[in-house]
Amino acid sequence: MGTTPDGRLIPPPQADERAMLESWLDFHRDTLALKCAGLDDGQLRLASVTPSSMSLLGLVQHMAVVERNWFQRVFAGQDMPPLSEAGDADGFTLAPDRGVDEVLALWCAEVARSREVTANASLDDTGNLSGREVEYLGGQVSLRWILVHMIEEYARHNGHADLLRESIDGTTGA
Repeated sequence: MGTTPDGRLIPPPQADERAMLESWLDFHRDTLALKCAGLDDGQLRLASVTPSSMSLLGLVQHMAVVERNWFQRVFAGQDMPPLSEAGDADGFTLAPDRGVDEVLALWCAEVARSREVTANASLDDTGNLSGREVEYLGGQVSLRWILVHMIEEYARHNGHADLLRESIDGTTGA
């Protein structure tokens, strides 16, 4: 597999479905990490534009919440406590005392757990939905659906991360 100039692994142009989905998800995970690289706590907390409070660090925390939700709660059926502050189910709002190292470690741990709970699963294996999700998706989703959704979720937020990073220090691309 080749790499981009910044060192990210390029997803293979020919692979089986599982390898293709997982490599694209990892590519987008690596892209989010790249958007945060080299910035300090203050820079990572800078909000995008009024009235939004979205920040790069908030995006990382949000993606930790999303990883936990789809892979551990939905797919593996585990009863998991929330990762973010009360009243912030999506995880975008950062606690003032939660620093960069803690948020990045939290996200990395959730990514590792996501890999663990899916390692031996088939793309056709399903997880159970609850609450509002059932209203628009039904009762179950396959691991294939979750992987595609996670690629979409990261890709969408990496677009936000592109704009945030450019507004912080002018870095563009990737």
